[in-house]
Amino acid sequence: MSAAASSSSSRQVRGAAVPVPSLSADETGAVADEAFQRHTSPSLRRGGAGVAVVWFRNDLRVLDNEALVRAWAASEAVLPVFCVDPRVFQGSTHYFGFPKTGALRAQFLIECLGDLKYNLKKKGLDLLVRTGKPEEILPSIAKAVSAHTVYAQKETCSEELLVECLVSKGLEQIQITQGGTSGQKKSPNPKLQLIWGATMYHIDDLPFTVNNLPDVYTQFRKAVESKSSVRNCSKLPPSLGPPPSSGLDEIGGWGAIPTLESLGLSVTKSEKGMHFKGGENAALGRIHEYFWKTDQLKVYKETRNGMLGPDYSTKFSPWLASGSLSPRYIFEEVKRYEKQRVANDSTYWVLFELIWRDYFRFLSAKYGNSIFHLGGPRKVVSKWSQDQALFESWRDGRTGYPLIDANMRELSATGFISNRGRQIVCSFLVRDMGIDWRMGAEWFETCLLDYDPSSNYGNWTYGAGWSSLLQVPNITKIWIEQYKQRNIFY
Repeated sequence: MSAAASSSSSRQVRGAAVPVPSLSADETGAVADEAFQRHTSPSLRRGGAGVAVVWFRNDLRVLDNEALVRAWAASEAVLPVFCVDPRVFQGSTHYFGFPKTGALRAQFLIECLGDLKYNLKKKGLDLLVRTGKPEEILPSIAKAVSAHTVYAQKETCSEELLVECLVSKGLEQIQITQGGTSGQKKSPNPKLQLIWGATMYHIDDLPFTVNNLPDVYTQFRKAVESKSSVRNCSKLPPSLGPPPSSGLDEIGGWGAIPTLESLGLSVTKSEKGMHFKGGENAALGRIHEYFWKTDQLKVYKETRNGMLGPDYSTKFSPWLASGSLSPRYIFEEVKRYEKQRVANDSTYWVLFELIWRDYFRFLSAKYGNSIFHLGGPRKVVSKWSQDQALFESWRDGRTGYPLIDANMRELSATGFISNRGRQIVCSFLVRDMGIDWRMGAEWFETCLLDYDPSSNYGNWTYGAGWSSLLQVPNITKIWIEQYKQRNIFY
């Protein structure tokens, strides 16, 4: 590794877990308060009536959450809701039946929910938590509080789209009375209003329709960089309150954030590697730590392919995947850093990687379920092994190749693996072992803190060679020679 990468890994102590971010609670709180203050506008006014529900899913944040702000503007009262869907937290992966959500990601999401509840309370609201299917929970809640609209962030993959459809159909089956200071009127049923908010570039600002999305990343990147602009983060009012004044008792109050035990899960905290703190405040703290406190942003391009320590790369991905962090907020912070400190290849490269993330999200909208199929979007016919013993040796870090085994043990222990590590273990599984790539993708789905279907399956289909953009050679051995130094998970 380069000297810069080695230096950036100085906080990694062999045999000791390192928190990410490493800020104290007071420092994290101060950073979050400052970020919220910069994005609050006292001049905002609401002009709506009645009650709006905000259905949180993969957008567990207050800052730059357009669905939340739109709900506030279109109502007199807002009810934030999160559904602990058993299909997500206790279900199985599609083909091979691995746990849908592993204990490490479940714990991270629990922390994200706790932080969301805390930040909503600071803005005059709270978070209603219910266990069950959203299509059963949300219509009953909307009816109880006489909501006129349920706002939510739009998703792109089939499981999420199915739930959206079922929620919409459920809302169509109920009738409510819409109230407010302007009087009451009959409304046939509450509506589901889906808001785009998962990407840095808004889908409406692309220079082409999703169906005409280029199949080569470079073409996509050059087009959006030259013809599109990143929208500003949404401004917040000083208060998002109040919550509804009636109906909550009827549905059993606010409810409680689940525990691992209530989900039937347990986790042993690793004494090695990185320990990510869940939640919006932790995400804002990580940006402050990586950009402003340690000044690592200016060397990101040189260090990003490292594999040891917390500071060789941004580590933003777990918070991006849970929606605790807005990619547009990262964009704004990069631009602020460039104005106040330095603009170079490293500052650009953070945005370059965010465009990759956008690209996978838009590809999932274009190609639908084919990103989950064996032949990928190109429908390539190939024979793969599903040898269970071979797969388990890869999964458990028992291949006999130290670099492969170290990365897989790190994944199991921490829920995270470096970008270069992901490429190495993917190449080894599909190129050296000849194992069905979907087995690897579904194991990542179980384990990764930063799992989201678009990026995970998009990367695996690319790694399996199904894209015209990247024909992956057998480069595992090259990487093994390149990274001889021992990992703490050896």
